Amino acid sequence: MPLKSITSFALASALLSGMAMAEDAKLPKLTVNEELRAKLPEEIKTAGKMISVNNGSFPPYEIVTGTKMEGASADLTDALGQVLGVTIEHATVGGLPALLAGVNSGRYQFAFGPVGDFKSREEANDFVDWVQEFVVFAVHKGNPNGITSLETACGQRIAVMAGGSAEKVIKVQAEKCKTDGKEAIEVQSFTDQPSSILAVRSKRSDAFFSSQAPLTYFVSQSNGQLELTGVGQKNGFEDLYQGAVVPKGSPLGPVLHDGMKVLMDNGTYAAIMKKWGLENNMIKEPGINLGGMLPK
Repeated sequence: MPLKSITSFALASALLSGMAMAEDAKLPKLTVNEELRAKLPEEIKTAGKMISVNNGSFPPYEIVTGTKMEGASADLTDALGQVLGVTIEHATVGGLPALLAGVNSGRYQFAFGPVGDFKSREEANDFVDWVQEFVVFAVHKGNPNGITSLETACGQRIAVMAGGSAEKVIKVQAEKCKTDGKEAIEVQSFTDQPSSILAVRSKRSDAFFSSQAPLTYFVSQSNGQLELTGVGQKNGFEDLYQGAVVPKGSPLGPVLHDGMKVLMDNGTYAAIMKKWGLENNMIKEPGINLGGMLPK
């Protein structure tokens, strides 16, 4: 069956149906923080809602099935909405460039993500960082092509998310492979996570280079077909923070930051992150524009 005929919606639904997460922890009772609500932009207070945009399934943070979104990000935005006294709705677009364009045009108030925070992206956007991430490879069980690092990716077909930071890093490595006299990497860019992982499972790609948290999830749902490799290495990145995205200078950024701090301080954040197996991605407090530099 052609790859394009398998929709992200169908794959995300299948993954969600087989998901075995920890039992829901009891969450603290949440009430509206009137001080924070008063700081929301007037148009948001008047509407009583905000729209958070995503670019498709990014398990276990965002699991999109039709118009419904589940996952850690969905749970956290529900909680954040309760603290801010507004409803947070979700919209889906195709790819990270479309997501950023939608936020910067004002069509959507923000993207909760988490989206990779880098200095280059901070030129046009502010990031409210709420997780730390790592970038690794998902490969077939037994790692038949011996992909354990960027250096061993030369000559391989590597799937990445289009417009993402991993795409930039793997393209830099592809040029380095050629400079070093090795076979170049065939970079395969996809608009969403499910299509990327399906390319590996169907052997159209040799590996998927992406964030460790979603890849851990996909590997757990692969019936033993896949495994992680490159774990514990920098793989082209220094400290990698991810978070929510707003337009540069938006007054919404500090409000989201303070709202996330409430959720971290009262235990809601930890309970939700642990529910989705994301203990290793937690940070002690949110930050604004913590991102570092991408490799040149």
